[in-house]
Amino acid sequence: MLHLNARRLLFETSKEKDYIWRWNSLLQDIFRTTVEAKLTYATPAWSGFCSVGDRVRLNAFLRRCTKLGYRDRGALDIDTLFTDCDERIFNKIKYNSSHILQQFLPNRLTVNYNLRTRSHNKTLIPKTSYLNERNFLIRNLYKDCY
Repeated sequence: MLHLNARRLLFETSKEKDYIWRWNSLLQDIFRTTVEAKLTYATPAWSGFCSVGDRVRLNAFLRRCTKLGYRDRGALDIDTLFTDCDERIFNKIKYNSSHILQQFLPNRLTVNYNLRTRSHNKTLIPKTSYLNERNFLIRNLYKDCY
């Protein structure tokens, strides 16, 4: 009798753990589709204007959400999320000749000598002000240019 009660208790506990795991998974899915989607919406346009303090506060918020179980423990920090969004949209612009932002990229640079290959073959726009460094297109054109 005691053996059967222990087995039953173990079965109920495993059912509760399964229920908790499914609930946490559902919470993380909801968090990813609502909060993270709102954070990453249009990040190429506004992430360049985030100060270091803003990024620290956003990372603290994401860490708090991870601690509470709303977010997966292996999820990316805010800087990596910003970089991934920037790279994704810049690659779409760079490789799609009919993209609406393609017209704002400078013409292709013709080089007659053999140099190290860049991630793009566009002409670099000169940085003339503080706001130019925050611009999405200029930021990505200068990215990985040593």
